[in-house]
Amino acid sequence: MNKDRVNGTIDDVVGSAKRKAGQLTDNANLQVEGIAQQLKGKVENAVGKVKDSGQEANQETAVRHNPRV
Repeated sequence: MNKDRVNGTIDDVVGSAKRKAGQLTDNANLQVEGIAQQLKGKVENAVGKVKDSGQEANQETAVRHNPRV
């Protein structure tokens, strides 16, 4: 797991809490802020997954082309 996925998960969780707090207090600004932070987190997590996939593919390719393995 890389830094993007960790930060994405944090933003998603914090955004969810803000959104729910905004709903409980009828604070539309806090709800919108929470939704935006959740979306940011989901994008960061997706970017992290793509990076992880690329790294795994590179490692797999390196193993296949290494005659010592």
